[in-house]
Amino acid sequence: MGAPQAGGRHHVSGRDFPQTYHRGRRVNTFHIALKESKLYFATPAAYIVGAMFLALTGVFFVFDITAPFAEASVRGIVDWASFFIIFLAPLLTMKLLAEEQKLGTLELLLTSPVRDWEVVIGKYIASLLILLAIVAVTLYYVLLLYVFGEPDTGPILSGYLGLILYGAAALGIGMLGSSISSNQIVSAVVGIAILLMLSYVHLIGGIVTGLASSILDGMSMNQHIADFSRGVIDTSSVVFFLSLAAVFIFLTIRSLETRRWR
Repeated sequence: MGAPQAGGRHHVSGRDFPQTYHRGRRVNTFHIALKESKLYFATPAAYIVGAMFLALTGVFFVFDITAPFAEASVRGIVDWASFFIIFLAPLLTMKLLAEEQKLGTLELLLTSPVRDWEVVIGKYIASLLILLAIVAVTLYYVLLLYVFGEPDTGPILSGYLGLILYGAAALGIGMLGSSISSNQIVSAVVGIAILLMLSYVHLIGGIVTGLASSILDGMSMNQHIADFSRGVIDTSSVVFFLSLAAVFIFLTIRSLETRRWR
């Protein structure tokens, strides 16, 4: 991986990447996640994207609670936040693998003893931590609900659980987009396109009937998160989001594996 620099580290395209072996231990998922998390907080992009997300959810939160016959509920927050996550998740993940490809550091990483799944899972965990931090800030809106109303705690807890699961699946999809192209914009567009399709596929179900309609409804991310925002925790919806995240993480790993043979 090139000549080691001072401090026993390899310098890779302007960024220090931990040496594959550190104190006799191979760099693993934890080290990669820690490195990527630090990079998120060291660049303004994550703060800008997060601020935009919070501003937009805040605007629509105000619209919802000031509307006639408005209820003290997080349903509006969950609905709008899940919509904006369609764009937020690919923006958070677009550089994770695409930038490595563009700079040529991905090949160095893949030819090191670090396993493909460790690279993908490590980067995925870092993006998930950032997403959780951004979503956590929206709890300020929940606090306002308690200050000015008497919301039901059950739907709040289930709504945020659904939002986290939705975000976890969206990040997995964004990771696949980042592995496909070395262009970050292309990676983001691919992720957004897949998310839009999986979020609104139930609309096609509205123009067909029978089994086809049921299948399309079952594939819709929006249909599954709707239960959470109503205070219903459906096991099948939990499994759906976790499975969706797992499938796209697996596809991302396979995408990286194919690069070893190019």
